[in-house]
Amino acid sequence: MKIKLDENIPVLLVPELISLGHDVDTVRDEGLLGEADPVFWEAVCREGRFFITQDLDFSDIRKFAPGTHSGLLLVRFDNPSLFDLLHRLRETMTQYDVERWSGCLVTVSEKKVRVFRSPE
Repeated sequence: MKIKLDENIPVLLVPELISLGHDVDTVRDEGLLGEADPVFWEAVCREGRFFITQDLDFSDIRKFAPGTHSGLLLVRFDNPSLFDLLHRLRETMTQYDVERWSGCLVTVSEKKVRVFRSPE
């Protein structure tokens, strides 16, 4: 899976995702740090990447409707420590068939994973 990590996702996750067979880059890799959401969202869509972020601006299912992009994983923790965030993302990316999330809006919290798919 082609994945892009937002600047609010630890880059420590990159080697682990690569070891799982994913093609990973980051907003930082592309020199898009600090850019407005529409700027890097356009890059995500143009590259056909699954986007992982903690930015709640991407939580609007009407604006980021499943089936209109390559996939979006929104991490929703109350106060994540770096350890908790990395642990939960590692767990999610290894325990689920994330390839099936292409085109979906996925939310991950401390306790559950919710997958929103486009209506067929």
